[in-house]
Amino acid sequence: DIGTSMEEVKEAVATLVDEIASLTKSIAALDQAVAEATRQRKEEHAEFKEVLASNAAAKDLIVLARTRLGKFYKKTSLLQAARQQQLQQQDPSNGDAGDAGDEGDVPSPSFIQLRRGSLPPPPESSEAYKKKSSSGVFSMLDHLIHDVEREMTVAEREEKSSQEEYTKTMEDSAEKRAIDAKNLHDKQGAKANLEGDLEVKHSEKKSAEKELMATKGYIQSLHTDCDWLMQYYDVRKEARSDEIGSLGNAKDILNGADFALVQFRSAHTRARTLLHRRAI
Repeated sequence: DIGTSMEEVKEAVATLVDEIASLTKSIAALDQAVAEATRQRKEEHAEFKEVLASNAAAKDLIVLARTRLGKFYKKTSLLQAARQQQLQQQDPSNGDAGDAGDEGDVPSPSFIQLRRGSLPPPPESSEAYKKKSSSGVFSMLDHLIHDVEREMTVAEREEKSSQEEYTKTMEDSAEKRAIDAKNLHDKQGAKANLEGDLEVKHSEKKSAEKELMATKGYIQSLHTDCDWLMQYYDVRKEARSDEIGSLGNAKDILNGADFALVQFRSAHTRARTLLHRRAI
């Protein structure tokens, strides 16, 4: 049945339309998610570069400060050593006075100290000066450098992890989009084929309807002819009988029969036919 077949095709087309709409919506949502993930990854990478640059600059500054402090303490140690040597030269008998810590035997400040009057009096021992004045500062700077390096290491590890996760997400998204795009293309092709079949069936239906109308017209004409034949059957039968009788009379005449007798027979036959029809 063409009508039933057309309904089935229409239902299949409607199903494909819904599936195509769903796939289109899914692809659009996936593209939006990919765009959002890309934007977020760019922001995270920019933030990572900013943090890395800031930490690198901080580390450079701390290293520079440590280097300069090292030079400063080294120079101070040299000045202390020179002062100690000068004291020993001025009073050889009190060469160990600096080590004994007797402040009353310490001479007046030398010319070296006067030229660097801004410097506080150094401790009597250069090693003690180093330990008391520099160890805490250098330890703090080393600790700061270690913290900055550790923060940079953590940031690089997080950046690597985020990049790997983003790459995996992009690969999965690309694979899913390719599959959805192929399914969408296939369904659109199937929909086009079904719509073509539906158009063919529609044409076949119109052709069948025209053929049916022609058949009905032919049947109607046959019915009319049959009605006419049934209506005039008796008349045609009588006419046929008269024709047969006339042919028989003609044959008798040709054979030499008496024409009056033939006419009498013919009249008698018509009378019998009329009486028979009236009786019916």
